Amino acid sequence: MAKRRPARERDAAADTPDGLPDRDALLAFIRDSKNAVTLRDVQRALGFRSAARRRVQDVLNQLAGEGAIERIRGQIYRARRRLPEVAVIEITRIDADGDVFGKIAERGAADEGLELLVVAGRHAPSRGDRVLARLSVREGGEPRALVLRPLERTAEFVVGVFEGEHRGGGTIRPADRRLRDHPVVAAADRGGAEHGELVRAELVRERPFGPPRARIVERLGPAYGPRAASLIVVHQHGIPVEFPAEARAEAERARPVELGDDGPGRRADLRPLPLVTIDGADARDFDDAVFATPDGDPNNKGGWRLTVAIADVAHYVRPGSALDRAARERGNSVYFPDRVVPMLPEELSNDLCSLRPHEDRACLAAHMRIDSGGEMFEHRFERGLMRSVARLTYEQAQRAADGAPDDVTGPLLERAIRPLYGAYAALAAARARRHVLELDLPERKIELDTEGRVVRIATPPRLDSHRLIEEYMILANVAAAEALEAMRQPCMYRIHEPPDLSKLEALRPVLKELGAALPPQGLSARDFNRVIAQTRESPHKRMVHELILRAQSQAQYNPVNRGHFGLALRRYAHFTSPIRRYADLLVHRALLGPGVPGGIGRPDAAGWADLGEAISKAERRAMAAERDANHRYIAAFLADRVGAEFEGTVNGVQRFGLFVTLDETGADGLLPVGALPRDYYRHDPERHALVGRATGRAFHLGDAVTVRLEEADAVTGSLAFGFVAHAPARAFSRAPGFRGTRRPRRRH
Repeated sequence: MAKRRPARERDAAADTPDGLPDRDALLAFIRDSKNAVTLRDVQRALGFRSAARRRVQDVLNQLAGEGAIERIRGQIYRARRRLPEVAVIEITRIDADGDVFGKIAERGAADEGLELLVVAGRHAPSRGDRVLARLSVREGGEPRALVLRPLERTAEFVVGVFEGEHRGGGTIRPADRRLRDHPVVAAADRGGAEHGELVRAELVRERPFGPPRARIVERLGPAYGPRAASLIVVHQHGIPVEFPAEARAEAERARPVELGDDGPGRRADLRPLPLVTIDGADARDFDDAVFATPDGDPNNKGGWRLTVAIADVAHYVRPGSALDRAARERGNSVYFPDRVVPMLPEELSNDLCSLRPHEDRACLAAHMRIDSGGEMFEHRFERGLMRSVARLTYEQAQRAADGAPDDVTGPLLERAIRPLYGAYAALAAARARRHVLELDLPERKIELDTEGRVVRIATPPRLDSHRLIEEYMILANVAAAEALEAMRQPCMYRIHEPPDLSKLEALRPVLKELGAALPPQGLSARDFNRVIAQTRESPHKRMVHELILRAQSQAQYNPVNRGHFGLALRRYAHFTSPIRRYADLLVHRALLGPGVPGGIGRPDAAGWADLGEAISKAERRAMAAERDANHRYIAAFLADRVGAEFEGTVNGVQRFGLFVTLDETGADGLLPVGALPRDYYRHDPERHALVGRATGRAFHLGDAVTVRLEEADAVTGSLAFGFVAHAPARAFSRAPGFRGTRRPRRRH
């Protein structure tokens, strides 16, 4: 949403006829807005009367005609990108298709945050490099940068399979499928690597033409070993694995907390509460425990008292310590099917900070009260010493609630488990009234045997026990953000901004084809839920959920509160997982405040802004690594089934082919355009379709297809499919460009 301009600027509009703002005010507002704006945004910000809307729109259209601004569509405008002719570009990312993107490197430049497609010829620069480039904006508003010459190159490494040759040298087949060249390794630079080994090599930039040279610096083990997938991505994404000796020593010196360690009255005794942990069967750390009981206050009839106890990581990881520096560098733990790369050493993450049953553990507890409708009206935080009475799995807790308790849950049913579900019913009602964005995208779980080989890819059921823990954690997170605001302490918010207008404009035509629509402006999560409900019985249900997810902004950490669009919350912070997220540890320290061991005073605002950006990047790095590892595990699982046929769904459409998700495993792969039935296919990005020019046959996002597995590469994690059959999920209207049934002329 466009930001509201100060009152003194809005007052300027009152001096003109009908409160009509002048051209300069309109132009300044649009140029200052980060995203595209609507006519309604302009009216809300500049304060002119409704009678002047048509005249303001005329002025905006005139500005667009003069090239001062751009009109995207209808009454949606944005500032025209005015790029310098030549600029220094820093390479920021390379996407899955191998396209290179960068941003203007000069600090404070008007277009500093603008992402550009970098055109660099055959040998593209690497992430972190700086290049001198000529800038331009193509028709349609796409900014581009044509590389003139390289300026600074980062030390670049490649992870891949060493393929030795008889002369002693060899080449490296990169594990990253986006890298097109196979670096050449001289005999003197192979470092003892054997043919077929997984290696990490430094690229040596001495050759202006041909493939780059490389020097092997680390041998990582067999390339096709059962645990190679996570090993590849750990090195590929640069995830820190080993802890510095000083941090390890601090962790080894840590000792369990006793009640009087922090001074008299500093830590409450919460051991009488029947707190339980509820996690997945394969959970590696337990950082939250929950308790609920009916509120005995006659003024809160039907209400509940809840306690969420979180491991007191701040007691052990003090600001500025070696442990703190190591945790900050990692940003979060990274989870793979076969291993976890923890944010904290195992002495803390798996022992002293893990709320294991029947052991005293230091905690920071959120005590909350809700009314019968699930609305929180009171909360307080205190340091405590707790003892979990049981470690329950989601399935175990659900069976007990459904009337089938076991030896562990039976004695806890009435005093611990049923009250948890009673309070959850109230929280679920509040969630429904809030209209949280309800996307149904099943998560698949990769199950391994003792040797690390994939034995099954399953979709676990979504139980009320999962939702229960989720709602308790959300409530505690909201309480933490509210408490810090009341204390005037800094808060590292978890923000999720509304979708960008340009993404929504790409979504609208597809929804229109399906008979669903979004309001023109003022969107909320409730509007997306309405679309989800309208398409619930449609064969395109999954496609709609995917498209809505892609239209969302990416959640991030920021000390400036911008709300959480998806959860429909005005303020939200992460508090419940300080073992595995540095942002939660920051919130704990702020809640403790100055003068308390492990607490903090008011930090530098600019420093926290940079810190929020850093841990957001670390989170994205972890998500990318986990996704890439899963792709490799699935490719290894399917390698023995090359030639088999699978049912799948089109989950992406590009000019070069279709991305298909297999229904059985959730695996993603490419069906190249050359494998489709013979025709000339035109890419229709608005309808997310490839349309045959001669036959009019169209492949849409969400269509069902039968494909044949042609290739499964466990090193790169890539799958390639051949075409078998196509079953359109719905008869879309024929796209523009259909020319009847004449077949294209064959070339001999």
